[in-house]
Amino acid sequence: MGIQDKVSRIVKQIPPSGIRRFFDIASQNPSVISLGVGEPDFCTPPSIIKVGIDALEQGMTSYTSNQGLPELTREIASYLFRRFSLRYQPNEILVTNGSSEGIDLSLRMLINPGDEVLIVEPSYVPYGPIVQLCGGVPVPVPTSLDHDFKLTVEDLERAITPRSKVLILCYPNNPTGTIMEREDLEPIARFVEEHDVIVISDEIYAELTYGREHVSIASFPNIKDRVILVSGFSKAFAMTGWRIGYVAANDPLLSEMLKIHQYTALCAPTISQIAAIEALKSGLYQCQAMVRQYDERRQLAIAAFAEMGLPCNTPAGAFYVFPSVAELGMDGYTFAEELLQEEEVAVVPGYAFGETGIYHIRCSYATSIEKLREAFWRMARFVKRKKNALQPLQQTL
Repeated sequence: MGIQDKVSRIVKQIPPSGIRRFFDIASQNPSVISLGVGEPDFCTPPSIIKVGIDALEQGMTSYTSNQGLPELTREIASYLFRRFSLRYQPNEILVTNGSSEGIDLSLRMLINPGDEVLIVEPSYVPYGPIVQLCGGVPVPVPTSLDHDFKLTVEDLERAITPRSKVLILCYPNNPTGTIMEREDLEPIARFVEEHDVIVISDEIYAELTYGREHVSIASFPNIKDRVILVSGFSKAFAMTGWRIGYVAANDPLLSEMLKIHQYTALCAPTISQIAAIEALKSGLYQCQAMVRQYDERRQLAIAAFAEMGLPCNTPAGAFYVFPSVAELGMDGYTFAEELLQEEEVAVVPGYAFGETGIYHIRCSYATSIEKLREAFWRMARFVKRKKNALQPLQQTL
C-alpha cells in the first residue's frame, strides 16, 4: 500500500479550488491582469494598522479567551445592532479565524453523516467541500440569471427532502453580486420555519452594497434562533490577511461551536482581535470611502459587458460581475482558458461556483480603474473575435 492510499477517501474526492488555479497562473506572469481572486485592492486603513503595531510593541501577544476578547464581542454586538438592527448579546458572539472558520464550525456542529445541506448556487466555492468533509451531502439549489440569481421558495421546494437540515445563504452574493431585500427574504423565512431548517447566513459582504441597505435573514424574529450569522472584517475593512471573523447565534448553538473552536483553533489571533476593535470604532467611514470607489468600478464593469453584448445581471452588492458567455458557443471554462492565453486576462470560470454557473465567468472589480479599463478593452477584443468566428457557422446553419 502506497503512502497516497493512506489519505482519506473523502479528501481524495474533493477537487482543488477552481479559483486558485487561474489565480496561480496569473500570479506567475506579470503581464496578466487578474480579475480573479475576490480580495480588496486597498490596504488596511492606517488607524487599524497602527493599533495592531502598538499592540505588538506593548507585548500583547498572549492567547485570549476562547470566545474572543470581551471588548471585541461587545463591539460586534453593538455594531450588529447599530448597522442592521440585530439584537445579540456578547455571549452570543464567537470570534473566529476569518469567516471561513465560522462556516466550518457551523457545519461541523450541525452535520451528522448523511444530512443534506441546501446550498444556493452559484455559491462560494468552499461550502460544498466543507459539507463533504463533515460527512454531509451538499444539495445544490440553482438560481438563474432570469430571476437575477435571487432565491425563491420554488427553488427550495424543488430541492428539499426529509433529510434536509441546513440551508446556506450568501447575500450579497459571491459570485453574482445579487442581494436579497426584505420582500425577497420574507417567504424564505416562512419556508425555513415551516420545514424546520437551520440557516447559515454568510454576510461577509454586508457593508458592500450600492444604493440599498443590507437586510439579514436573522432580522426576522420568528426564525432568528435558527439562524447562524457568519461575517468578518476581510472585505469591509480590507483585512483579509488578518484572518478575523465572527459567528453570531443563540447560546445553545454557539456553545457547541465554541467546544469545537476550543479544540481546533483555541482562539483567533490576538493582534487581529485588537485591530478589529479599532475597525468597528473608527473604520466604517473608511469602509464607506472604499465602497464609493467600488461603485465607480461596478458601473464601469456593467457598461463594459453591455457594450460587449454579454448578458449580465446588475450586481447590487459585493465586488463581482457574473456575465454569461453562452452566446459565444463556449462554456465559462473554455472562455477563461482562451482569454488567458490570447489576451492575458484572468477570470474565474463560473463552474467553480456550481453547475449553475457553467456558462458564466466571474470577474472581480476589486482592482484599479486603469487595470479594469485595460482588462475590459482586451476582453472586448477577444469577444469580438469569437463573435466574428461564429458568423460563418451561423450562416451555414
